[in-house]
Amino acid sequence: MEIYKLSDDILDSRLTKKRKYDIIQEDASKDAGVSDRAIKITDIKQAVKNPNRVNIFVNGKYVFSLDVAQVVDLGIKIGLVISKEDLAKYKEASEYGKEYQRALEWVLVRSRSVKELREYLTRRKRIRDIKERKNTWQKEKELAEAVASGNEAEIRRMQKRLIRTEKRDKYDFDDLIVNRLCERGYVDDRKFAEYYVENRFVKKGISRKRLKMELIRKGIAKDVVEEVVDVRNDEEEIRKIIAKKYTKYTPEKLIQYLCRQGFDYQLVQDLVRTYEKD
Repeated sequence: MEIYKLSDDILDSRLTKKRKYDIIQEDASKDAGVSDRAIKITDIKQAVKNPNRVNIFVNGKYVFSLDVAQVVDLGIKIGLVISKEDLAKYKEASEYGKEYQRALEWVLVRSRSVKELREYLTRRKRIRDIKERKNTWQKEKELAEAVASGNEAEIRRMQKRLIRTEKRDKYDFDDLIVNRLCERGYVDDRKFAEYYVENRFVKKGISRKRLKMELIRKGIAKDVVEEVVDVRNDEEEIRKIIAKKYTKYTPEKLIQYLCRQGFDYQLVQDLVRTYEKD
């Protein structure tokens, strides 16, 4: 099973909604009935919020959703009888598709480093764990209240809800997501370094020394940092900052400001004094 395949593999083909519907419906079983033991795909419906995802119904109930490309790749159709193992794999594919889509949307906002992406994925897992613990605590509280009231029907209902929570599968797709986004070119440390350097210079004057430190903290390899940053000229940057801020600072305070940005003291002093004379 190829859970790695998602819609960004087929973006160029621009599948229309009708074509998507045709793909997932073709060769559907004439008899959508379900026996007591069979696990069968009984319906496939277009998701409302995301047109690239569809909701999959098993034995008449919604069970999971998939990216359209995953549905095509897995050959899922109405009437398809599947095993428990297949169902587990489809659910895993569903979770992977959702996590990948969220990560893709996040990296498209601006350029990201691999380290930033991994930290983002870690934060998401922590948030999910916190929500799960909170949800479990709430269910345990409701079960305790049901026990206190002696409501047997409510007790059984809450016990079933807790059992379903405990059985929920947890997946770790970090490596898959990082590798895929890197392979697709959505995450690239060199491009990130170039973006970061340009952005930092535009927003605020900064020295090569400080830039190198910041990029290394972002997880960028030292050789990449050297290549990207060393094309910059500290003297040119200092002159631009002096021209912009000279009227706002005394020469002494301007020198202090430039040194705080990581520029060499002697170079800063010489350029500020030269500007004074001019």
